[in-house]
Amino acid sequence: MGLFQRLFGGMKKTRDSLDGAIDAAMEGSDELSEDLYDELEEILLLSDTGMRTALEIIDQLRERAKKQKIRKASGVKAALREIVAELLSGGEEVDMITMPAIILVIGVNGVGKTTSIGKLAALYRNEGKKVLLGAADTFRAAAIEQLEIWAGRAGVDMVKHREGADPAAVVYDTIQAGKSRNVDLIICDTAGRLHNKKHLMDELGKIYRIIDRELPYSDREVLLVLDATTGQNAVSQAKEFQGIAEVTGIILTKLDGTAKGGVVLNIKNELQIPVKFIGVGEKIDDLQPFRAKDFADAMFGEE
Repeated sequence: MGLFQRLFGGMKKTRDSLDGAIDAAMEGSDELSEDLYDELEEILLLSDTGMRTALEIIDQLRERAKKQKIRKASGVKAALREIVAELLSGGEEVDMITMPAIILVIGVNGVGKTTSIGKLAALYRNEGKKVLLGAADTFRAAAIEQLEIWAGRAGVDMVKHREGADPAAVVYDTIQAGKSRNVDLIICDTAGRLHNKKHLMDELGKIYRIIDRELPYSDREVLLVLDATTGQNAVSQAKEFQGIAEVTGIILTKLDGTAKGGVVLNIKNELQIPVKFIGVGEKIDDLQPFRAKDFADAMFGEE
């Protein structure tokens, strides 16, 4: 099964919810009235697009409907696909050109952080890159063992210390190992204990300084893992992390388990953080690079 087919299948709950609601709202209508626009706005809100984003989408839909003389549900969906693709475009590229490049992955417990790192490692390994993992989430029980299991599944090496060790020391040793082994990409699992923001900020600051010193010209990403099934809570987490970390992109997991795929729009449009990877299943190859047009097509039923 190709990437788009997996995305299309993974977005089924969101797509079915939107398609059915739009068809029902427009049944028997031969024009897009203000009441109908209000209904469409409510439909978008129910998929967790957020108020500001929903209003922007509806305003753009009004303009296109006038210009293109849209009257039918199929025309509305086609216009929404175009609008959503445009809103989501930009910043989703991940340039890992330097050798090594480095990705720091953050996120609270339970969002699928360790799983996403394993899948990310497998994705890049399948592209022919030599990948090394660093187990720098040293304070969560079993985090190191869990990452080790995923490293084995992905077929990549891992650097670890004992539980409770200094995360920055793990990052330092991983970088040294990566340079000596000539790896293409280092991916480090780092902590996400939002209940102690000051400690996390200090920890990440120390890690950044080590990277600046040891890999001063490397391509670098700080990816925040969010669980799509939590809807607006995921947006709240993104806001919290944005205040304490240099977040460059989002890994959005569990899109296949929710009808609230509109949260992608909320994150990108309101927080200006691009979504860079999405998870649409439990298999190791179900994490894929985010593509705005494919996502919009899968969201509004264009296979």
